[in-house]
Amino acid sequence: MYLGSNEIKSLFHLDRNVTYLNHGSFGACPKELLNTQFNFQKELEKEPVKHLAFDIVKNLEKSRIALSHYVNCDKDDVVYFPNPSTALNTVLRSLKLEKEDEVLSTNHEYGAMDKAWNYLSKKIGFKYINQKISVPLTTKDFFIKEFFKGITKKTRVIFLSHITSPTGLIFPIKEICKIAREKKIITIIDGAHVPGHIKLDLKKLNADFYSGACHKWMCSPKGVAFLYSNKNLQHLIEPLVISWGYDSENASSSQLLDYLQWQGTNDISAYLTIPETINFLKKNNWNEKAKKCRELNLWAVNKMQQELSLKPLANSHFIGQMSSYLFDFKGDLLSNQLEFYKKYKIQIPFFSWNDNTLFRISVQAYNNKEEIEYFIHCFKDHFKANI
Repeated sequence: MYLGSNEIKSLFHLDRNVTYLNHGSFGACPKELLNTQFNFQKELEKEPVKHLAFDIVKNLEKSRIALSHYVNCDKDDVVYFPNPSTALNTVLRSLKLEKEDEVLSTNHEYGAMDKAWNYLSKKIGFKYINQKISVPLTTKDFFIKEFFKGITKKTRVIFLSHITSPTGLIFPIKEICKIAREKKIITIIDGAHVPGHIKLDLKKLNADFYSGACHKWMCSPKGVAFLYSNKNLQHLIEPLVISWGYDSENASSSQLLDYLQWQGTNDISAYLTIPETINFLKKNNWNEKAKKCRELNLWAVNKMQQELSLKPLANSHFIGQMSSYLFDFKGDLLSNQLEFYKKYKIQIPFFSWNDNTLFRISVQAYNNKEEIEYFIHCFKDHFKANI
């Protein structure tokens, strides 16, 4: 029986009538973890004051301890957010960038974060640089050489995706962070797609700031992400929302937690599921499943070349459980995507990226070869007049 069999898919609430090749966008949560969240929500409603006013610090610490072991960092260097965009905006707005400063990034970044940087650059006057990284990517050295063409004496911040959203590529973040530290440049890493996808060791990575999503490849309930901050830079971080933790009369040993952990009434039940989420991954041998998913994705890469003459954006070293493909298309992309979904019941994203068009496949444990072959057949049928 193939990986992605009905046995695995039955762990989720996914619609059996839809071919779901888009785990990368919002993930999918197993039934048992949604039940775990619901149990926390019932505890909240049984005694809201006790749960939110008295037990919150203890409960969140238990969850942060589990997460810190999973990503290898100190429990007080990581704090929960509903999504990476909010976490990263907190860092962006905390930095005191000036007009002569430069922020170096790439042309592969997540659109929402590009918008955040562009907004601040226009407001403050610093320069936000999307360094062009040519595809196909071949080696780490090629990436590093291409990327550091954008470095100048004015570069104060490097902002990079660990795994890119539109192009689905794994960037050599450890090497970039090492060079940046030698040059005394702050590193901010968008790791939304990393936890549960590839191994994450924050101590070895040694980034200054790192945000990851738990509701994508870790499969937690929606609305769970985290921000990690190097201890030496935590004093820079300011809260987006000023609340009770700011200038607190009962300050803890961590300003990061005081400022960010409590920002008003919020249902924190999804945050509290992380210990059980990690337990779910362990008991279902998810690391091994992730390896099998990558193998299936690399099989899909070869199949796309054979059947559609579409080449991958990089060699296998840069590819995990996602792969994106450039294709020629003329027309309204959004309306075609909606029509494609309605006609074939396949959930897959199409992007406009750097004046090109691409689609991205995500392979999770509930997917199989037959689904990818079905997508290829439908792609040929739908886009034959446009490619």
